[in-house]
Amino acid sequence: MHEWMNDNRRAALRAICDTVVPAIEHADDADGFWARRATDVGADQAIVAMLAAMPPDARNGLLGLIDGLAAQGIVSASQLSREQILSRTAMLGAMAMVGINALTALVRYATYGLPDASGKNPFWKHWGYPGPVSAPVQAEKPIRPVVPKGDVTVHADVVVVGSGAGGGVMAGKLTQAGLKVVVLEAGGYFNESDFNQSEPWALQNLYWRGGSTSTADMNVSMLAAATLGGGTTVNWSNCLRTRAWVRDEWAREHGLDGVDGPDFERHLDAVSQRIGVNDQCSDLNGPNQRVKDGADKLGWSFKLLSRNADKATYDPENAGYMAFGDQSGSKLGTMRTYLQDAFDGGADIIVRCRADRVLVEGGRAAGVDATYRDPATGATAKVTVRAPRVVVAGGTLESPALLLRSGIGGPAVGNYLRLHPVAIISAEYQAPQNAWWGAPMTGMINEFEHPENGYGFLIQTPFFGAGTTAASMPFTTAAAHKAAMHRVGYSSATIGLTRDHGHGRITIDANGEAVPTYAVTDSLDIANLRKGVETQVRMHHAAGALKITALAAGAPAWRWGDDLEAYIARLQRIPFRLGGFQLFSAHQMGTCRMGKDPRTSVAGPFGELHDTPGVWIGDASAFPTSSGTNPMLSTMALAHRTAEAIIAARIPAASTLGTVQA
Repeated sequence: MHEWMNDNRRAALRAICDTVVPAIEHADDADGFWARRATDVGADQAIVAMLAAMPPDARNGLLGLIDGLAAQGIVSASQLSREQILSRTAMLGAMAMVGINALTALVRYATYGLPDASGKNPFWKHWGYPGPVSAPVQAEKPIRPVVPKGDVTVHADVVVVGSGAGGGVMAGKLTQAGLKVVVLEAGGYFNESDFNQSEPWALQNLYWRGGSTSTADMNVSMLAAATLGGGTTVNWSNCLRTRAWVRDEWAREHGLDGVDGPDFERHLDAVSQRIGVNDQCSDLNGPNQRVKDGADKLGWSFKLLSRNADKATYDPENAGYMAFGDQSGSKLGTMRTYLQDAFDGGADIIVRCRADRVLVEGGRAAGVDATYRDPATGATAKVTVRAPRVVVAGGTLESPALLLRSGIGGPAVGNYLRLHPVAIISAEYQAPQNAWWGAPMTGMINEFEHPENGYGFLIQTPFFGAGTTAASMPFTTAAAHKAAMHRVGYSSATIGLTRDHGHGRITIDANGEAVPTYAVTDSLDIANLRKGVETQVRMHHAAGALKITALAAGAPAWRWGDDLEAYIARLQRIPFRLGGFQLFSAHQMGTCRMGKDPRTSVAGPFGELHDTPGVWIGDASAFPTSSGTNPMLSTMALAHRTAEAIIAARIPAASTLGTVQA
């Protein structure tokens, strides 16, 4: 037993778990769905393990909340009284609401998302969800990362921080140009020999800060990658090209010469060819088909999406798990393309190596100081890469933090955070939707993406994760929540992906860690989010939904026969913030943006820092504005363009070349 989990806390935690997911009498309960409680599947034990893995401050906060609920008598109270204790506590203030939401979400995630020793969860059978459909492929990993043994200094021509859509492309292109490249990746190296189609494993090992992470103001829940290959390892492989009106804005208003013409088309074509973009691996599962059905009924434009998938190995049954890592090997992310090119060309790749600061000497780039952490022992080693070129491509959340820790980049570092905030609408249909079959996102409604001002929205579909789905649902009463989970197999969720005009910011705390904040206050963004909610509701209604719900605190539900216009009007009154719509983001952009003005941008039009020659931005943080589309292809094309600029620049080569001593 952990010293912080005494018997009283354990009893309170069990009571909290069985309050959120209790046993409920139900006439038709052949598989025990209604009678099964959270503790029957070990949710309380799983939460203790999750608490143990949390930073002490976060753990202590939740333990204090558990103590407070225990003091109110939650252990001995009736089910109704327990629910009243939870709701009454949540009304004590914003932090209390955040704590109750976090605690109940942990219970729902652990109850419905965690597999038992057999790799299954007893609740899954009720929905028809199979859980993992195949085992990891036993194969040698084609990239062999260098493992430092003790503190080490290495010399190179270029050090690339990050290995995702931007960093991976940069590493591959620069290596192919004959430069000695060292890649530093803060995450681990996992591929189809590791991917087990387990949601908890994936969130812990492949995602930033262990999965869904809220902005500091609790307004938006974000998913970001933290693994070799970055977002291209876990994203939903949507390959949308940068829109013409976005490129025109970037060129006209921000000075990115050529992005509005054929030269940028060349970059888009090059990366599309390398990662095998095609539309022949885009089967429509239930949710994507409902989007098409609704669009067709309403006369709206629907587009089949192209994906970076290998047609020879694509398997729709496996594709539904790609957010947990693609076990089939079909997804052609940077790990299988540009990073492999870099490794084959002689680049050194070091994983679990976090960049601490950029080294600057004589006013220009001199390398990177980083810390390697051994995954088995936790031991650390200092890695110093001496290089006259530094590519910062650690992602929109981490790249500005690195620059801020280094004291470079100018006044705009961290500003202009764009998130493509999405509001989610879920609907129940008469037939099973099988949201876990096929790639998560294979079609979209693009009817509303290009209004006169260029800031619109797309209607798309998210991935299915049993635990994530359960945790994301607003919690009112245990009976209502369990009734909603009862119908998960018949549910179809959609998102309104908003091209945000307003923005947030990244700062760093006393430890130098990234602190994102983001409030939806821009009038255009509010209007688009509201229109996106309305559009999703009308789409589901046209597609034949029996029930429609919004992922928003206190939101009503629409049922067949209700007044649709009155329902939409009620949803329009719900705010887009904590206590209202739960907003989500899987796209982060803009915190080290490119532009001509050093007061409002961090890097010049081709990606080099205004104030520090030799430091280049190579990821989506370079976007001058939000892209309005899934940003992978735009990120890769901009990185391709920046890599060519680095190759063309006259920068002295490293005085000494070497490799990290293994």
